[in-house]
Amino acid sequence: MNIKKSVWMATLLIAAVGVGRQVAAGESGLKGAPPNLIIVLTDDQGYADVGFHGCKDIPTPHLDSIAANGVRFPNGYVSFPLCSPSRAGILTGRYGQRFGYERNPAWEPDEPTFGVPLSETMLPAALGKVGYQSGIIGKWHLGGAHPSLHPLNRGFNEFFGFLGGGHRYFPEDLTLETSDRAEDYYVTWIQRDHTPVKTSKYLTDEFSDEAVRFVERHKDEPFFLYLAYNAPHAPMQASEKYLSRFPNIKEKKRRTYAAMISAVDDGVGQVLAKLRELNLEQNTLVVYLSDNGGVLEYKAPSNQPLRGSKNSPYEGGYRVPFAMQWPGQIPPGLVYEQPVISLDIFATIAALAKAPLDPAYPLDGVNLMPYLTGEKTGPPHDAIYLRMYDKGAFAVRSGDYKLLIPDKDSETELFDLKNDIGESKSLAGAYPEVLENLERKRKAWDAQLIPPAFNGTSQQKAAREKAAREKAARP
Repeated sequence: MNIKKSVWMATLLIAAVGVGRQVAAGESGLKGAPPNLIIVLTDDQGYADVGFHGCKDIPTPHLDSIAANGVRFPNGYVSFPLCSPSRAGILTGRYGQRFGYERNPAWEPDEPTFGVPLSETMLPAALGKVGYQSGIIGKWHLGGAHPSLHPLNRGFNEFFGFLGGGHRYFPEDLTLETSDRAEDYYVTWIQRDHTPVKTSKYLTDEFSDEAVRFVERHKDEPFFLYLAYNAPHAPMQASEKYLSRFPNIKEKKRRTYAAMISAVDDGVGQVLAKLRELNLEQNTLVVYLSDNGGVLEYKAPSNQPLRGSKNSPYEGGYRVPFAMQWPGQIPPGLVYEQPVISLDIFATIAALAKAPLDPAYPLDGVNLMPYLTGEKTGPPHDAIYLRMYDKGAFAVRSGDYKLLIPDKDSETELFDLKNDIGESKSLAGAYPEVLENLERKRKAWDAQLIPPAFNGTSQQKAAREKAAREKAARP
């Protein structure tokens, strides 16, 4: 065979492979190869504390750029207003109430049930089946005290972070190489995979630097990076590098909180710059959100104009800053007003990557891409749901209306969120048919759920035991 004919046949083969790949990708609503995925998750960040929601005193140019280069979701929710159940929803694509996950797990090294059940497939495990390399950097908090629940046993290939619910930020505070005691996990060294390593920088900077290195390591293969910052979760600690940026914020707690968010924003900027440097930006879906609302008791975050705080069924508890970019695929500057939820992240990337799913455990999330490109119209969800078992609280949002049961001792409320985003006036008496319809949805959804599968944090457990003793002692 002569050289010209060989080149011609090779060209045809390459073209055929390319067409086949485009057809296969097109079945997922995709114009090219399945994208890398980066989830940037902040911890306890207020709804108002990002530039694209109008924040004036804390500049967040890099977080804002995600919204500017893609889409922001002003009606974006997480599946629970508390750290661990919210994260469980993100990584399973399912409401945690389906598998008994409505509490932060206690630190129980000998208890394999204090975490996301092994029956649930996590996002990195699903993506691993189609060739993705997955890494978690930062906060795990999904049951890592028992070895079977460690992130490397849940589909992740790499881990650089800590297993518990929080951590101190300064390296001089991390005084223990390792410990099995819950009271110590804020001050242990950081783990690289299973090995404790001593760090030398402010913790947010350590996580950002590692995220850049992860992208560099995996630039030639599909990857999923779960960059789960613990900032601005307590303890309120920031280095002078970031504190010095806010001389005009006089309230000390707000100033420290602002510095913590600024550190995150710098880190996100580093990661985005690395994507551009390596020509990966066009092939990487970047999602940013907070795990729940800000903690108003800190007197530092702002959830305005929303009512409520972390661990509340009001909007301020679980409606969060939420944005996504994928240049060339998502139109820049898009504002998508329909309600969406963090569960949609799993469903979206699974559809794009054609990751196999277990039909016995159907996702509650929806692939958002057809809605963002205009291929599909209407709301992605019939309703967004919340149950908080320990409070006896429920919420159902469908369209602009929200049914709310604040706790087991309260009357059912109804709010028109389009005209009353602050949930200031209940319309339960004015629109009985709307309320009845939402109540039917609530009951039908609740019938699919199970009670919490474990006792929760040590403090919650102690409080319940104390209440039980007091109840038993009553005449």
